[in-house]
Parts: sequence; C-alpha cells; structure tokens
Amino acid sequence: MKPAEPKWRTSSYTGTENCVEVADNDPRRIMVRDTKDRDGGTLAFPPSSWTPFVGFAAGVRLPE
Repeated sequence: MKPAEPKWRTSSYTGTENCVEVADNDPRRIMVRDTKDRDGGTLAFPPSSWTPFVGFAAGVRLPE
C-alpha cells in the first residue's frame, strides 16, 4: 500500500511562523516538519507513539 500524500497543517494556537507542521492523514504514520525549513527533513512516528505524546504535551506548561 502506497503512503498517503501528506496534508500539512500548523497548530491553531500558532501566532507566528515559529512552529511545526503535522501531517496526520495517513493512518500508519504521523509526519512532522519545521515550518521555517520545510525541505530540511521530516520525522515520522507511529500513531501508537504520537497519541500519548500529544496528550502529554497538552498538559505541559513551560516557564515564561
């Protein structure tokens, strides 16, 4: 089965271009890339790893 063509999106919480883009339209992998360097490489994660990471990251508060 051929991988789906990535449909990239940024977070709705992003106020600037300093962000990452995520493509989660392929059920076998979640892809992540840097918005400022789209040709600089892509990370791919299985959904079984991505889902817990997002849940954890949603609860993390960074110091200002």
